[in-house]
Amino acid sequence: MTTQDWTTRLPSAVQTWLAGRRVEEVECVVADMAGISRGKAMPNAKFIRGDRMYLPMSIFYQTIDGAYVDMDITNQWTESDMVLVPDFGAATSSPWAQDVTVQVIHDILDHDGNRMPLAPRNVLKRVVELYAAEGWKPVIAPEMEFYLTKPNTDPDLPIEPPIGRTGRVVASRQAYSMTAVDEYGPVIDDIYDFAEAQGFEIDTIIQEGGAGQIEINFTHSDPVALADQVFLFKRTIREAALRQNCFATFMAKPMQHEPGSAMHIHQSVVDIETGQNVFTGPDGESTELFGAFIAGQQTYLPQVMPMLAPYVNSYRRYVPHGSAPINLEWGPDNRTTGLRIPVSGPDARRVENRIVGMDANPYLAIAGSLACGYLGMKNRVTPRPPVGGEAYDFDYALPRGLLEAVDGFEGNDELEQVLGRSFCTVYARLKRHEAESFLAVISPWEREHLLLNV
Repeated sequence: MTTQDWTTRLPSAVQTWLAGRRVEEVECVVADMAGISRGKAMPNAKFIRGDRMYLPMSIFYQTIDGAYVDMDITNQWTESDMVLVPDFGAATSSPWAQDVTVQVIHDILDHDGNRMPLAPRNVLKRVVELYAAEGWKPVIAPEMEFYLTKPNTDPDLPIEPPIGRTGRVVASRQAYSMTAVDEYGPVIDDIYDFAEAQGFEIDTIIQEGGAGQIEINFTHSDPVALADQVFLFKRTIREAALRQNCFATFMAKPMQHEPGSAMHIHQSVVDIETGQNVFTGPDGESTELFGAFIAGQQTYLPQVMPMLAPYVNSYRRYVPHGSAPINLEWGPDNRTTGLRIPVSGPDARRVENRIVGMDANPYLAIAGSLACGYLGMKNRVTPRPPVGGEAYDFDYALPRGLLEAVDGFEGNDELEQVLGRSFCTVYARLKRHEAESFLAVISPWEREHLLLNV
């Protein structure tokens, strides 16, 4: 393989960015269970040799705090290697790097060329292929919410909003304010520049309700391609923030008195042969499959919550009468329901899952949500009636914490068949370990209220 051979296989946006320049460094990346980018960086001269690349399977046995979890897996700690295979269509630039650098997402296979079932990207591909076997193709559009904050170097101190261009702390409750967006204009400018260099098609950028909270929307596309974009774009946003001396955080609830950050997922399904939205019939009305998809979300989303809300902090976002729904009702253009049907024409009829947190691994969150819709459509489940008014007073329909969520996730036969049994087993063990690790920590609240009072 020569430099010219492989760079001509890159997406057009990357080739435009290169503009004839020689690639100096290649980053070979994959997503671990948390959605963290792992892999190897190397000079272009080594990459073009085409040597087989490997990573140990143990990257999927590691928790968010770096601990490795012992499991009932034969020869778990032999550190057996997985094979990395470049997906050149999922490559992009690293425009913030000093050298001319290209990131290439890799597929993860075993030594016989089979997909490794623990890899989050492969879990999503598995779900998409189940749709394809039925003649369906899911289409999604994610919304990314995140906070810009002051640099926080002491984890014992609370997170604070950033200082804007006016020299004042950015205020909350300014949703959709253009002035608020202008407060951190340099960060937004860098995000736009980086996104253009990487070929990411941003739909809109808006100010959300929290202090320094931003939402970025993507145009609808293939689930794997958009999961790739979210995975890569998190790093892009962090790099843009660091350039302007602030942090970007994707925690679900970084500040106690500010709203949480979601990753709403818009979902529709088209017929592979005709390209028609299966949620809409010839008469323009909704179909039985549309109702079944909604019902699948209502029935199964509580059981995949560790994939949608993967950390202890994730459940702090679900506050009654807050900006995140605590129910799984559905309704047209209703943001108080967990499942919203946005205003659209018949061809664009879709279901917006508003439960997912921004801290979720995008591959797993999209896979989990689509798996629920798939099971609803396969089983022809019937949804509850739509909600026309506010749904904030409906019963709490979600797990109240991570341990409860893991209890509901484990041992679910239907979901294991869709997502893969080995993945479900390992993922549940990781999440349980993280939850129990958190319970071992003594918090400031306990020191403040219990130290001298009990």
